[in-house]
Amino acid sequence: MSSVVTSEFTRGLPKAELHLHIEGTLEPELKLKLAKRNHVDIGQTTIADVQKTYNYHDLASFLAVYYPAMNVLQTEEDFYDLAWDYLTKAAANNVRHVELFFDPQAHTSRGIPFEVVLNGLYQATIDARALNVDAHLIMCFLRDFSKESARKTLQEGLKYKDKIIGIGLDSDEHNNPPLKFARQFEDAAATGLHITTHCDIDQKDSIEHIRQALEIMEVERLDHGTNIVEDPDLVELAAKRQIGLTSCPLSNSFVSPEMKGKEVIDLLNAGVKVSINSDDPAYFKGYISDNYYALAQKYDLSKDQIVQLAKNSFETSWISQRQKQLYLDEIDQFVKANS
Repeated sequence: MSSVVTSEFTRGLPKAELHLHIEGTLEPELKLKLAKRNHVDIGQTTIADVQKTYNYHDLASFLAVYYPAMNVLQTEEDFYDLAWDYLTKAAANNVRHVELFFDPQAHTSRGIPFEVVLNGLYQATIDARALNVDAHLIMCFLRDFSKESARKTLQEGLKYKDKIIGIGLDSDEHNNPPLKFARQFEDAAATGLHITTHCDIDQKDSIEHIRQALEIMEVERLDHGTNIVEDPDLVELAAKRQIGLTSCPLSNSFVSPEMKGKEVIDLLNAGVKVSINSDDPAYFKGYISDNYYALAQKYDLSKDQIVQLAKNSFETSWISQRQKQLYLDEIDQFVKANS
């Protein structure tokens, strides 16, 4: 097998996407379409106008752009269109399995009923089977909201437990450690839901937050989380427990020019199950294959390394061992056909 990684190879490689915010796939074209459909004045009338607002340099400045954009999402049809647009792109990137984050509080807090959000997204995941994409939903708590808000959101979500695969935690991490939501995570896990949490890159108290997530809350995955390399003991623990780390190179590049690529390679070499994902692709200029390719180009990764990252994505997904093996076999078949 040639060791040169091409964009065609990263696109065709079967992969799972485990760190994807569905609200972060709102492309300018769809934003304008929904604004017009719902008579929402967003102060932008062209794609160029929308793109000019994409001006951020850290998590807080990104969120200041990200949340107001959601005002165009009003109806079940809107949420369906949002998810369907992403899922068609996922299929084109040969994403065979995806676990989508969604943020109900970002919508219920502006008067959109929970079931409107969930039902629109869920129907798109069902219809995605026709695209040969297996899609599931992860309900996230907004960590800059209160514990009580998270409790109520979990209560609401449990009414639709058959439509949700797990619980996540995202938004502004500053002064909002994982332990703030330990009770809600424990309650969710007790019902059989999977659990993961964001530990964003280069945050204040990054290592302490990672320690809380792994040692106390016992999450199954860390989203981002590459600052873990600063503590060899935690790296060893993550490798031992086969904790998945979901890294997102292109979004990382807005905070760290090196994309946390060296950390990804170090984790890969340490036996940690790190994977590559696209985070908020409409805002960070690249879907999942673009993230694989950007990392491969910048760090001269081999095909073997790229293949291992893809295998890690399935191995740390929340599906049965039998399903995982089917996808891993697909990877092996792809590699053989492209050797």
